[in-house]
Amino acid sequence: MSEQAYVSDLESLKLQEIAYRIRRHAIEMIYNAKSGHPGGALSIAEILSVLYFKEMRVDPKNPSWPDRDRLVLSKGHASAGLYAALALKGYFPVEELMTFRKINSRLQGHPYISTPGVEITTGSLGQGLSNAVGIALAGAIDHKDYRVYAIISDGECEEGSTWESALFASSHHLTNLTVFVDFNGLQLDGKLLLDLSRVDDMWKAFGWNVIDVDGHDVQQLVRAVEAAKRETARPTVIVARTVKGKGVSYMENNDHYHGNPPENEEKYKTAIGELQAKIDELDKKISSLGGSPLEVS
Repeated sequence: MSEQAYVSDLESLKLQEIAYRIRRHAIEMIYNAKSGHPGGALSIAEILSVLYFKEMRVDPKNPSWPDRDRLVLSKGHASAGLYAALALKGYFPVEELMTFRKINSRLQGHPYISTPGVEITTGSLGQGLSNAVGIALAGAIDHKDYRVYAIISDGECEEGSTWESALFASSHHLTNLTVFVDFNGLQLDGKLLLDLSRVDDMWKAFGWNVIDVDGHDVQQLVRAVEAAKRETARPTVIVARTVKGKGVSYMENNDHYHGNPPENEEKYKTAIGELQAKIDELDKKISSLGGSPLEVS
């Protein structure tokens, strides 16, 4: 392990394993509900794993703890991934995940603020970053040391409100704010409408510290978050290059699964089989290094 690595080989494997558990739970939830957005939930699994199981200061037993770090999932349609991470972290029982999108469930199709661990209701694309900026500004004004994270989609970089928020954040030197762009290159109706090949330069032009990473490499993600914590002048954006539908072969880079569940039991079993095989592979590697997988109560 290099000196620049912030996690050991064992911890890296554990974070990867958690990411695949998040994926498996997301597919189970979406198939059970016969509705949901698997592609974008699968693409952010490593980001969620790193944030909740390595970087964020949170207390699942006290979700309203004033000094907690905050995460705003601006791309609210990826809620299945967020709920899976929250359940694995202990905010509510894993069994509750099967109530996803059911009437009277706390786990609706888009995050709702009354759900334990959810900071703000999201789903109207382009709006989540402005909420995160407001939360970060409040923390700065109150001299609090909590950090604010936001996950936005690459499609949201086509929204004017995103750039209004970006300019405000840099103008107010909100160094306590870190944004992840889930850059998977696809949205509901296919490829992005705008040419975002120079998205890094766009954020730099708006005064942000920009870090470009492989969004499925937990080592790169951890290093990027730690670098953001050391930034003293600007907010940070981490452009995470990801694969939509990551982990399920027939969903990868397939915009059909932006908002469609597995069509039948055969496809569902294929998805679960591929994800569980990866979990089993990682568990063996974890055991070979003397570790044990995450225990969920």
